[in-house]
Amino acid sequence: MILPSKHIRISESLFGLGGIILGFLRKEDKTVDELWLKISKINNSKKLPAYHSFDNLVLALNYLFLIGAVEIDSTERIYLIEREYVNE
Repeated sequence: MILPSKHIRISESLFGLGGIILGFLRKEDKTVDELWLKISKINNSKKLPAYHSFDNLVLALNYLFLIGAVEIDSTERIYLIEREYVNE
């Protein structure tokens, strides 16, 4: 369920949902409620072949937090962690 596999499309996985969330957070920081509104709009418009529940949103956010891609501030807004990569 986390990663796509032979039987799970990327649009159905938490990994794919995490990519969508990162796209939303590139534009501006958001709360969980704001992210859920965006995801539910995608669910209702049927732009994705898979339905994602609120539970999936929370699991994808946990996944993004664990890999160090997002953080949450004191105002409960989720933001991207900017990383600088150096070629050595």
